[in-house]
Amino acid sequence: MIRAARNEGRVSFYTALDLPVAEKLAKDFEARYPGVAVRVERGGSERLFQRIGQEHESRIFSADVVNSADAAHYLAWKRDGWLAPFVPDEVAQYYPAEHRDPDGMFATMRVGLIVIGYNTDLVKRDEAPRGFGDLLDPKWMGKIVKSHPAYSGTSLSATCQIVRELGWEYLAKLSRQKVMQVQSANDAPKKIAIGERAIMADGNEYTLLMLKESGQPVEVVYPVEGTPCLAIPSAIFVSAPNPNAARLLQSHLFSGTAQQLLVDSAALRSVHRGVNDKAGRTPLAAIKLMKDDPFALDAEGEGIKKRYAEYFRV
Repeated sequence: MIRAARNEGRVSFYTALDLPVAEKLAKDFEARYPGVAVRVERGGSERLFQRIGQEHESRIFSADVVNSADAAHYLAWKRDGWLAPFVPDEVAQYYPAEHRDPDGMFATMRVGLIVIGYNTDLVKRDEAPRGFGDLLDPKWMGKIVKSHPAYSGTSLSATCQIVRELGWEYLAKLSRQKVMQVQSANDAPKKIAIGERAIMADGNEYTLLMLKESGQPVEVVYPVEGTPCLAIPSAIFVSAPNPNAARLLQSHLFSGTAQQLLVDSAALRSVHRGVNDKAGRTPLAAIKLMKDDPFALDAEGEGIKKRYAEYFRV
């Protein structure tokens, strides 16, 4: 596989990961497998889905490996026959069965949490929100930033879970808080880090933790109602122009080495049984989680985007 991948010489990685994290993964792969260059194509999951669909319609096959944060995308691609079956050895050995597609089309490459956050220079710890319900307090009007599910698959998945647990009435009330809308779930943590907003209603845990650990004045809140949780897969396209390099990259992404790198340096979560949580972080087992449901997301996603836009007008 390595020899064949080097003959191809390149591989394209379509991902919703924050660009510096995706590039860190790419550089680690290139260091381990000299002669195979990674081209990172970063975008919000919903935009990636649209782009890949448009490329297929035009018979342009550029994507080798895809890592969308919207698990429903994989159900659609599988139905359409676009995914190639491939189970890396470490997936077979170290990943729980519930995190592997039974037909070998995809597996959970990372686990994402959608958290609340705040700027510690602007909000005192004892006054910070403890859950979603606290965001409705009038004192936070005009001080909240939130990602948009029409762009971010992470936000869409979280919105699906929040609607299931708290109802549309909650989002209707939140929309009256003069919430700043940003596209990506990676953008919201950055807005509170620079003090443009004091509170983050939802955003990627890993981006917020990376900012905190770099010395930025931010803090993470795991909502008392439960933290939206996403099992985020990776897959290979059957039309991959570099099929051997794609399989090599997919194997690397699921390796204990790459997974530990994601946990240690990028504050992501892994379901690889041989990977350890970084000391000082709240263990996944200690966090009350909401449950993701890609089948519900597949059925309801477009309706959620439309109704959400009626409440939160950009």
